[in-house]
Amino acid sequence: PGAQEEYFKVGNPDGKSRREIMGKAIESPPAFREPGPRLELMDELGLDRALMWPTLASLVEERLRDDVDAIHAVIHALNQWMHETWTFNYENRIFPTPVITLPILDEAIKELEWVTERGAKIILVRPAPVPGLRGMRSFALPEFDPFWELVQEKDLVVGMHASDSGYQRYINEWEGVRDDEMTPFKGGSGFAAIVGHAGRPIIDTMASAIGHGLCSRFPRLKIAPVENGSNWVRPLLRDMEHAYEFNPHLFEEDPVAVFKRNIFVHPFHEENPKGLVDLLGADNVLFGSDYPHPEGMSDPITFVDDLDGLSDEDVAKVMGGNLSR
Repeated sequence: PGAQEEYFKVGNPDGKSRREIMGKAIESPPAFREPGPRLELMDELGLDRALMWPTLASLVEERLRDDVDAIHAVIHALNQWMHETWTFNYENRIFPTPVITLPILDEAIKELEWVTERGAKIILVRPAPVPGLRGMRSFALPEFDPFWELVQEKDLVVGMHASDSGYQRYINEWEGVRDDEMTPFKGGSGFAAIVGHAGRPIIDTMASAIGHGLCSRFPRLKIAPVENGSNWVRPLLRDMEHAYEFNPHLFEEDPVAVFKRNIFVHPFHEENPKGLVDLLGADNVLFGSDYPHPEGMSDPITFVDDLDGLSDEDVAKVMGGNLSR
């Protein structure tokens, strides 16, 4: 855990390979695979509660976008396994996030009911257009309102973890590559490194959630972009300000105000969490460590060191109070 922490904080001036940065692999201990040992590890790390994200599930929807029935079947199977192995609320300390896929609205509502009946407090929705029998479209369009109405009614948090959002095809058009397979750990070109850092999928996702009126139709939705970093927030707010200044008739509300009401952002530890607090307010910033991933933190609690200068009250909000609320 945390093998790449220095890499993300200071860069890679020596041009080391990924293997040189990562070092020798370790054998995965039970605490990485089972909830009981995980609680013991959390106690050692000083963590009261944790969200658990099925990251690789994000590959399913993109790989199977031409077979929506298969998407729903595979996602439900994943959620069944997650509930059997971890539950959706383990001793009120570990909160695994079941996935909800949206291609068939009735199936999405059925899955939402299934996971909430079993104690889910948070769900994962992929930050990407939804595949369907008539092509791709945004989850923020009115056709999905019955689903979002139920999410708001149940007072769930909507996590949007970094995913395969299908944007590889756009990079590959510039690269002259015909394969759309996402290969984030394979290197790539300088072009891919430049555009891939910009956070385009989460920018478009948040722009759709607000610009297509979803957050205005359901003002109590709580959307948490996770492991997308926060460097995208300031330019997106600037674009929203510009759009509202010149086209106020296209919005039901000030989009920046909507963002600060509905969106809760998890910044990377190597970024500037305090600067994000200054931009959004302490109520909208969430501590996260990505432990035990190598690109995460070796000691999650040290995230608090990057909040130096905030009041004790604001530190408490970021380090857990906001998620608890």
